[in-house]
Amino acid sequence: MADPHPPPPTPVAHPGGPSDVATCLYQDTFTVHRVAAQVHSTSPSLDPQALPPPHVPNGPLLNGPHILPNGPFPLRNGTSLSMGGPHSGSEAQEGPEGLPDAPPALTTFGRPAMPFSPYVPGGQLSALGGMFQQSASLARHRPLDPRVEELRGRRSPKVVGSPVGRNGFCRPRRVTFLVEPVPEADENEEEDEELSSLHNKDDEEDEDDDEEDNEKLNVLLSESAACVSPTTPRPDTRVRFLVEPAAANDRPYTVVSGRGRDMSARGRPPGLSSLCSQSSVGSMGCGMGGPVGGLMVGSTCSSSSASRAGSAGSLVGVGVPSLEGEVGCPDCAALYPITDDALLHNLHARYKRDQIYTYMGTGLVSVNPYRRLALYTPEVIHAYRSSCVFQLPPHIYAVADAAHRGVWEKNQDQVVVVTGESGSGKTEAAKLVLQYVAAVTPATSQPANQRLLQSNPILEAFGNARTRRNDNSSRFGKYMEIEFDHNGGPIGGSITHYLLEKSRVTTQAPGERNFHIFYQLLAGADIQTLKSLKLQRNLDNYNLLRAPRHFPTDALDDRTEFNITKRALETLGLAYEEQMEVFKLVAVVLKVGNLTFTSVNNIDGTEGCANENEYELHEVCELLSCEVPAMAAALQTRTVEARGDTVMAELTAVEATRARDALCRALYNRLFTWIVNRANEAIKVRTLGRRKVLGLLDIFGFEIQETNSFEQLVINFCNEKLHQIVTEITLKEVQEDYLREGIDWTPLDIPTNNAVVDLIEQRQTGVLAVIEDVCARVGGSTDALLQQLSFSCGGHSLFDIKGGRHSHSDNNIPHDSFRIRHYAGSVTYNVHGFIEKNCDGLHRDLTRAMFCCSHRIIKELFPEGNPRRTTLKRPATVGTQVLISVSSLMRTLRSKTPHLVACVKPNELKQPRILESALVLHQIKYLGLVEQARVRCEGWAYRATHEAFLARYGMLSLHTWPCWRGQPLEGCALLLADLPLTPAQYTFGRNKVFIKSQRAVHELEEYRRERLEDLAVLVQKTYRGWRQRQLYRTMRAAQITIATTWRSWKAGRMALSKADPEAARLHRLSLKGWKFFMLAREEYRELKHKRKVEWAAVVIQVAYVNFQRRKFLLKVLMDQPSDSPADGSWPPAPRTLQDLSLLLRRLHHKWRCHRYRLQFDQTARNRMREKVTASIIFKDRKASYSKSVSHPFLGDYVRIRQNAQWKKLAAETNDQYVVFADIVNKITRSAGKFVPILLVVSTNSLLVLDQRTLQVKYRIPAHDIQRISLSPFLDDIAVLHVKPPTPTADLSGSQNLNPGCLFGSDEVKRKGDLVLQTGHVIEVVTKLFLVVQNATGKPPDVCISTEFDVNFGQSSVLFTFKTAGLAEVTPGQIRIIRRHNRMEVIL
Repeated sequence: MADPHPPPPTPVAHPGGPSDVATCLYQDTFTVHRVAAQVHSTSPSLDPQALPPPHVPNGPLLNGPHILPNGPFPLRNGTSLSMGGPHSGSEAQEGPEGLPDAPPALTTFGRPAMPFSPYVPGGQLSALGGMFQQSASLARHRPLDPRVEELRGRRSPKVVGSPVGRNGFCRPRRVTFLVEPVPEADENEEEDEELSSLHNKDDEEDEDDDEEDNEKLNVLLSESAACVSPTTPRPDTRVRFLVEPAAANDRPYTVVSGRGRDMSARGRPPGLSSLCSQSSVGSMGCGMGGPVGGLMVGSTCSSSSASRAGSAGSLVGVGVPSLEGEVGCPDCAALYPITDDALLHNLHARYKRDQIYTYMGTGLVSVNPYRRLALYTPEVIHAYRSSCVFQLPPHIYAVADAAHRGVWEKNQDQVVVVTGESGSGKTEAAKLVLQYVAAVTPATSQPANQRLLQSNPILEAFGNARTRRNDNSSRFGKYMEIEFDHNGGPIGGSITHYLLEKSRVTTQAPGERNFHIFYQLLAGADIQTLKSLKLQRNLDNYNLLRAPRHFPTDALDDRTEFNITKRALETLGLAYEEQMEVFKLVAVVLKVGNLTFTSVNNIDGTEGCANENEYELHEVCELLSCEVPAMAAALQTRTVEARGDTVMAELTAVEATRARDALCRALYNRLFTWIVNRANEAIKVRTLGRRKVLGLLDIFGFEIQETNSFEQLVINFCNEKLHQIVTEITLKEVQEDYLREGIDWTPLDIPTNNAVVDLIEQRQTGVLAVIEDVCARVGGSTDALLQQLSFSCGGHSLFDIKGGRHSHSDNNIPHDSFRIRHYAGSVTYNVHGFIEKNCDGLHRDLTRAMFCCSHRIIKELFPEGNPRRTTLKRPATVGTQVLISVSSLMRTLRSKTPHLVACVKPNELKQPRILESALVLHQIKYLGLVEQARVRCEGWAYRATHEAFLARYGMLSLHTWPCWRGQPLEGCALLLADLPLTPAQYTFGRNKVFIKSQRAVHELEEYRRERLEDLAVLVQKTYRGWRQRQLYRTMRAAQITIATTWRSWKAGRMALSKADPEAARLHRLSLKGWKFFMLAREEYRELKHKRKVEWAAVVIQVAYVNFQRRKFLLKVLMDQPSDSPADGSWPPAPRTLQDLSLLLRRLHHKWRCHRYRLQFDQTARNRMREKVTASIIFKDRKASYSKSVSHPFLGDYVRIRQNAQWKKLAAETNDQYVVFADIVNKITRSAGKFVPILLVVSTNSLLVLDQRTLQVKYRIPAHDIQRISLSPFLDDIAVLHVKPPTPTADLSGSQNLNPGCLFGSDEVKRKGDLVLQTGHVIEVVTKLFLVVQNATGKPPDVCISTEFDVNFGQSSVLFTFKTAGLAEVTPGQIRIIRRHNRMEVIL
């Protein structure tokens, strides 16, 4: 009987050395341990009948009798390591050269069927000839979760054999490494001396000194570990792997993603190791093994992208950093103990070797190198794209890759938050993230990539400036969102900017520069461009650019940057003409800044001003295409409106200078906003739908200047909010989640800045609220602001002001300043200019002057200057805008998965290789890096709900795939039991699953990718099989038809050849029948073809109609009419879509009318209601209605509401609410003459007053007006029909009536109806209609006719309108003739 377990292949022996073995060594002070793992290059020769069915992701399952024993592993030099099982130890059958007959039995993921640990409880492990020895006292086993033990007890583990790849080659399993803890030192007395010596030691570039410092760092870490008590559950572990060089003839292999690949073709040196484990590792575990018995079991990292690219391991190309040269600890979370000094030492040691990046768990710490490093080449990008994150040193590309994969693979919104103070390199870090995302995306996304990348140079040119701390400091906050398609490529995005520091336009601190674009334009533009812009290259010719000290290299850099900016503008779609318009506005800012005003005395004794640089003003007006007198008047005078009168007041020289500076700041700020909007137009997504986004936040850093003003307060407040949200997301909420899920966790004391945030943003009593309150007051001053701040905030422990009320108040603060203790340090703010900067107002004269310019862009920048705009609403202050913007930003950050990049500034000199210990230590403390490292070290790297974990990784187990119908917790337990995770690496909460090591998460993602690849192959295989079966069935049917026909023909020929008459007759009959059959078949084919043609025509017609419909809908989408309801444009539609077009047009019109109405306040809504009512009454009925549509209903044309006499009168008659008041003509009843009167319509009645004395002639209550009559012509005559008096009403209203006489009293005597003539007849009738409707509950009758009766008291008169064909009707052209009981109106 054949052996059911065929032996594995014999390793190929090369002449120069042993078989191909990947070897890893760990060396410490006492012993050297060695682990060797065989890497096969050929497939084992298994019996075809014994081949198991395929199983994914890592190999086939073995069923029934095909279970392979746990035989000994083949090791180096013929040594075998027993793994337990029926063939272990002495029972193992060895083949040639000491190799076992069969490979070991493995579980689904290649783990031994019997649990194997290098530590045996209660004894020692002996393997590899006794090389492994470890005391049992160090073993520490963590028990399984009771729920997992219960679930695991219900079934036996699945067992698989050594997997054979789809192409027949062997897929070697991952190599597991044994790591021992670093021996603890006996003394720690020299720690403080080492710290102080390292703090005070000058940086040297000598390699000997660097090695000496590294040795000191290792000694310091070992001594620090000795400080921990013996009962500390987490010993310090570090991994050092020494790689043995392979033989000369050995073919180098690497182990990654579970596959062996020949790396010789890629030029890899044979002596390099393929194992990703050069970094120091802490208690979070090394690889998949995690802490087992006090030791660490590690494994190589893997990546699907690495396997796709065909390169893996720590072998990287030339110029790509590797783990071999790493110093210190690449992950601060692996330090032990985690202290400020340990973090400082680690960052210092790495910084000296230009290793500026250090992991902080899943975050990153970046130290500004202040020089260019070869870390950002395309080769480096490819390496981090195609390799595991643990195979390469820490890099910002790793963070960018994690964020990009989170969007692409997990379909979750991600955000990269770049924090740090000014000068720490945040802008460059954000650019590198964007660069990586653009580089790793498919080629189909290159246009979108270019637009996204080119938006950065533009924003930097217009929004960045050189400061004393940073040569390219962002003077605004930027949040960019990038949207991705299903392929992971960016298709567009949006940019949101926050608070440009526009005060820099007119004022810069010594040693600082204005915004880059000014210097770029003057240095990089050609002569013709400068002439057209009226500019000169000399910076000293411009007042706004004289402040800083310039360096010789500035001009060269600015010239280069200007060319980059121009190309970026072209990429974003700005034509040459538009670019010149932008540059004209930049030139206008420079030239307006050159205007100088001097004081002059006017004839009336008032002080005025005069412009000394008239030629500059002329050039400004020429650039803006406006009139010089209008611009000069806007800069030197002010228009003041008081009580309806307009007064022109001249400005003093100081006031004119302030107006000039305000104009420069406002113009540049609005130009910057316009540029950002144009960039958004260029990069926005053109297709509908909401996709997952990757956010990138680069906000201005924390600042402490010599003189801190309102800008610094806002900037620091934004940093406070950002620090608050980062602390809550990364530290506070994580610990709360642990406690909520019932995880055994001791909460860490996390310092927060909530008190500072509340101090600044609290309503009514916060600093910003106090500033808002003082700005809202008339005549608010600096003294009032200081007084209010002292009253509202003086008792706060974090707020200091002169005469503060708390015990820690510092009375040495200047009298015009206050101090806030921020999370990053105390800042003293000078309150001068706070009110002006917060109000941020620009006088109406300047806005109108700007709007009247003919420049193509200027009207968009100053829309409030439009004279037709009647709104006088006060614009929102800067403080209000900041609060709204920051609140929106914080909500956005909370809704996304964060990736933190903490930037650290090494020194204040902006010099490379210099690290100021005190400065860096200060940043470590206020950024909370120690707390973050502790949470990431002692916490769990991954957490997800049971449902989410099962949904993502359920495909990795046969128990949970393809569908799990039981409890999610049970499914997670079964899934984790099948995964190669030790119980110490995961735990269960009440609702979530927690995984300890980030390496384990990466391994799970790799398994999932392999599983998806296999599932994709399964789908392809199934489809191809179905397609081949269909093809076979078609060919089989054709073959049967051909064979049948041929056999019939052959039988007929054979009958004829035998000369049988009967057979011949039958053959002739068959031929005749065959002819009929052929004819019928031909007709059938024609009919079938005809039906196919008809069917095809219908299909083509439907497709064409659908194409036309889609084309029309896209055209409607892209060319939508404006939001104005008056816009009647609409894209033309094909004939077949006329009904659809009409329906869409109606829906769109209703929608934009709805949006138009939403913009109205209550006053505007009332006016719109009046206009709609007028349309209902007069449209197509009154000839003069069309002219009234464009004129707003003002109501009070004589400003009677402000008249004191009227207020007193209205209080007596309860007519305070006036809806209409104007001088109108009353037509007399006798001769039809015009008599001017003052007509007032209130919400209760209609009053006729004397226009001079305001004496009430008579008052008609609203409920007494029963009908209104007008003619259909262009006249302005209206007749108000009043109810006749009733006996009941007269008796109840009068007490002196004579008996038997109902109309004897003058008090109740009515004169009849009222005939009026007014130019606002449509408005009067409409408002009377609404007033009467509100008073009586039903609308009055409106009669529009050429004849109607009018009651003139005691008689009734017939009104008749006749027209003489006049186009326009004026009062002088109207003739009214009274003839007895008839009154004719001739037009």
